[in-house]
Amino acid sequence: MNFSRIDIDETHIRLTSDLSNHNLKRYVFNIRMDLKDYIFKNNEFSLSLEPLKMPEGDLPSIVFKMYESSGLSGVGPMACVAGTISEMSLDYLIENGSKYSIVENGGDIAIVNDEKVLCGIYSNNDVLGNNIAFELKSRRKPLGICSSSSKIGHSISFGDSDCVTVLGKSASLCDGLATRIANAAQGDSSEDRVAGALECGDDCSEFFDYALIICGEHVGTVGKLPKIVETYGFCDGSNLGY
Repeated sequence: MNFSRIDIDETHIRLTSDLSNHNLKRYVFNIRMDLKDYIFKNNEFSLSLEPLKMPEGDLPSIVFKMYESSGLSGVGPMACVAGTISEMSLDYLIENGSKYSIVENGGDIAIVNDEKVLCGIYSNNDVLGNNIAFELKSRRKPLGICSSSSKIGHSISFGDSDCVTVLGKSASLCDGLATRIANAAQGDSSEDRVAGALECGDDCSEFFDYALIICGEHVGTVGKLPKIVETYGFCDGSNLGY
C-alpha cells in the first residue's frame, strides 16, 4: 500500500492507495484551477451560505457537482468543496484501476476498499474521546464519510455539536449534509441539540445512508450504522481511514 500527501493551498489530502504512479496531484491542481477561475468570475459562489440556482450552459465538473450537492443538502456551495475534491479524486483513482484508496481531505473522506478498514471518529468528546472507529467491510463501490463540528476545524457551523458524521454514496453530498445536520444541533442541553440534529437528519435521510451525532453526553444515529469498535487511540496506519 502507498501513502502520500498532497498539499495545494487550502487542500490537504492524505492518501492511501494501491496505486503508486497515479499523478493525482496534477488532477487535483487542475480541478482546483477550474474552481478558482469560476469563483473569480462568480464571487457569490464562494460567499453564499444558501444554495444558488445552477446556471445554464457548460460548467466545470467540480463546479457542477458543488451546485448539485449544495442544492440537495440545502447549504452554500463551498460547504461541499472538501468532500467534492475527495470524491472526484477517488473517482479519478478508480478510473485508473484502484480497488483500494482512501482520500482524506480536511476530515472528509472518499473510500473504496477491497479489504476491511477502520475509520476513526475524532470528536474530542469528553465521554467518548477519540477511541472509537467505524469498521467498514470490503466494498466495491465508493463511500463518502464526512463530518462537521462547531468545535473542530475551520468550517462555519451554526449549531453546537462535537461531531456530526454522515456516510453515503457521495462524499460531496455527505459534506453538505453534515453541515446541514450540524447546523440544526441547537438547544439549551446536549439532549436538545441531538434531538434537533436527528429531526433534520430524518428530514433529509433519503440522500444518505447513515449519520452519527455526538453532542456532550448524548449520541444520536440515523440509519443502521456500520459496526463501531474501540481503538484505544491506536489503529494500524495501513488500515486506518483518517
